[in-house]
Amino acid sequence: MGRKTQQNKITSPELLSKINPENRRLLEDFLTYLKSIQRSDATILSYKNDLEIFFTWNLINNGNKVFVKTSKRDIISYQNWLINTNGNSPARVRRLKSTLSSLSNYIENILDDEYEGFRPIIRKVESPINQAVREKTVLTEEQVDSLLAALVADKQYDKACLLALGAYSGRRKKELLRFKVSFFSDDNIIYGSLYKTPEKIKTKGRGMGKFLHAYVLANKFKPYFDFWMNQRKEIGLESEWLFPSREDPSQHMNPDTLNSWAITFSRILGVPFYIHALRHHFTTELSKSGLPDDVIKSLVGWESVQMVSVYKDIDADEEIGKYFDEDGVKPVERAKLSDL
Repeated sequence: MGRKTQQNKITSPELLSKINPENRRLLEDFLTYLKSIQRSDATILSYKNDLEIFFTWNLINNGNKVFVKTSKRDIISYQNWLINTNGNSPARVRRLKSTLSSLSNYIENILDDEYEGFRPIIRKVESPINQAVREKTVLTEEQVDSLLAALVADKQYDKACLLALGAYSGRRKKELLRFKVSFFSDDNIIYGSLYKTPEKIKTKGRGMGKFLHAYVLANKFKPYFDFWMNQRKEIGLESEWLFPSREDPSQHMNPDTLNSWAITFSRILGVPFYIHALRHHFTTELSKSGLPDDVIKSLVGWESVQMVSVYKDIDADEEIGKYFDEDGVKPVERAKLSDL
């Protein structure tokens, strides 16, 4: 099965309606502020969900106290409840507390005329040790190839195309769904081997996100693209989107669908699978092929070359082994994109 996250549901319309009116106003004003400084819709929704969890806990366990009167003792109780009752990971607890800190900073800096003397206290409470709670899945080239073969054999061409796009572009889950069919024409191939999207696609980033041209290894991706396009023609599925919604082909697929596909991939492989592992796989395979880190950085769209070392899953011995043999230091040929 794929990786699972503890997401206990404690909020409900009934409980949310009972939240202290002053806290409700703070929440709504804070979200309005975030919109005014152009935070993305996804970011605003995350803040909303996080704060509703706290205010529901505050309603049930803390007397529905006004937020500006929250004490360090209250935060300790909330943190303890998250870890030991609700079963959240340390990383999730840190995220929830970070949202409370953002709200506190908003009150201190923007609402200082209404709440004179308010001082944030969230960060004064030490957070639980951030430790890994999930085993990382490192996909080999053989595993990706075998999974693609299994999907093609079962004529699940949409899934095979999605898997290939992730493995040979390194894009994130939501970004994969923003690709259009028109991106994959011969006119968009550069250097004879690399698709470059004619439009910039939205990627993760501060504010409204970044927009970048995406690159896809054409020779490896094209067979699975053709399988999927031929099947779409057979079933009469028309849409500009490479992965359209079956309910409304004018829209791209919902990201939740890819979560269910990941479960299918996990079952076939026999190891936990998650879409983001393909970003690691892409980076690792490019590095193993001999591409310099600065070229990989440009292909993925990172601002810092240091991100390459975060995403490539190559141990130190394997990395050093590229440059040494029984004769000592050996020359290493730089890879060409046309070889990939």
